[in-house]
Amino acid sequence: MIRIHTQFERARQWLAAFRSQPPIFACVLGFTETGLIPGISAAGATPADRQYTALADAEFLNQGVQPHPTYALPPLQAGASPVLITRAVVTGQHIPVFLFNAGLPAPPSVPTIDLGGAPARCLSQAQALDGAIVEHLFRQGLHWGTKLAAQAPMSYVILSECVVGGTTTALAVLSGLGWNAVGKVNSSHPTCNHQQKWKVVQMGLKRLTAKEPTRQLLPASVPLHPFKPLHPFKLVAAVGDPMQIVVAGMALAASRSGGVLLAGGTQMLAVYALMEAIAAAEQLNWQPEQVIVGTTRWVAEDSTGDAVGLAELVGAPLLASQLNFTKSRYATLRAYEQGYVKEGVGAGGSAIAAHLYQGWQQTELLEAVETLADQLSLAS
Repeated sequence: MIRIHTQFERARQWLAAFRSQPPIFACVLGFTETGLIPGISAAGATPADRQYTALADAEFLNQGVQPHPTYALPPLQAGASPVLITRAVVTGQHIPVFLFNAGLPAPPSVPTIDLGGAPARCLSQAQALDGAIVEHLFRQGLHWGTKLAAQAPMSYVILSECVVGGTTTALAVLSGLGWNAVGKVNSSHPTCNHQQKWKVVQMGLKRLTAKEPTRQLLPASVPLHPFKPLHPFKLVAAVGDPMQIVVAGMALAASRSGGVLLAGGTQMLAVYALMEAIAAAEQLNWQPEQVIVGTTRWVAEDSTGDAVGLAELVGAPLLASQLNFTKSRYATLRAYEQGYVKEGVGAGGSAIAAHLYQGWQQTELLEAVETLADQLSLAS
């Protein structure tokens, strides 16, 4: 049920260390106006829908199926929200859930820990977030990473995200750090819209380069620039989103005393690269061997992206749940097998944890997700 794709020995040791241990689950919610660009994301059929995706996912993760939700799960071009997978796991295995608001466009309808952040502006303008907010969110991440790890002694923290348009901000941050990630990121579309993403990212990086004329910010063929790179806080402020800096801080701090499962695909690989850059720039101690990235097989096996190659590039251990919806009773779940949706709200990481913690196999996972889908169908 778990396949290791990169950094095999590190991943095996991590799995052995935390098998059967009870994890805790955290989801950092954020927003970037990049997600409102027409066609940039399929996590909501229209830009208006995408404005409320994170709010709806948070409500469903916390409350489950309700007859009259404040924020209904948005209609998708195809498929069902990955929050069904996560909700099925955390409720079925009684995993504690913590929701963090790093910067949303409207007040959440369920209890969240407000980090005092802000939604990001479109990265194309190279002024996504105020620098002071980035530094504040990073300090909040360090604080809460330490607190979360303390609540999972001898175990691990699952850190997930919900940011529509986040694979594009991920590409921007990876590129600004000097990694050649063009063509490697994934998307909620069945065929990744690489050209559109790269066009938006180039706009942001070119504007940033104009502000920082001594810095080379377009992708290099080697991971490290031959000169001092832009400070990662400035990079996130220019072209990032509020989730990235929070999760980087959380993971750095939590790794010092326990395990960390970065639950996601491209977005969490960008966070991993960001963690390394921040640790170097700020001279922070952390434990890389405690951190893995966990996603779905739909991301790892996506022929229109290259998450495995990206993980190899940044040196991250990448694991993937082998959850399969081919035999699902629901067409919305079978759509995952056609490349729709793929990942989000920690779906892959939660499925990995379901097997690692209580030994759920394909049958138990599929049954739990379909039971939730049954309830959703009856309520709609």
